Amino acid sequence: MLTEVLIPLSFFLMIFGIVYLIYSTRNRERLALIEKGVDASIFLQGREKGIPMWKIFVVNLAFLLIGCGVGIFIALLITTYTSLEDGAVYPSIIFIMAGIGLLVGFRNAKDLDKR
Repeated sequence: MLTEVLIPLSFFLMIFGIVYLIYSTRNRERLALIEKGVDASIFLQGREKGIPMWKIFVVNLAFLLIGCGVGIFIALLITTYTSLEDGAVYPSIIFIMAGIGLLVGFRNAKDLDKR
């Protein structure tokens, strides 16, 4: 009973704490730079260049999902035509193909950034 309340509450507090630390640290860092007289345009530096972050995220997510789908298909083929157990084949092949998908997505996103 107690764990049903504590686990979601602690998860929410952990996420809130991480977000709070990121924003408060960034704010303190910016205030320190402004106090030293550094131009505030450095905060916007690098935003004009390159591909928007959401496009890179979509490309990586697409390749991850493709890798998982191919992994499920390969695991199905392996378990159908061999005597290997389902319990070990499915997770291992899915993780391997998901990792390959992320690697391909990373390289593809890197090529998008060059254009």
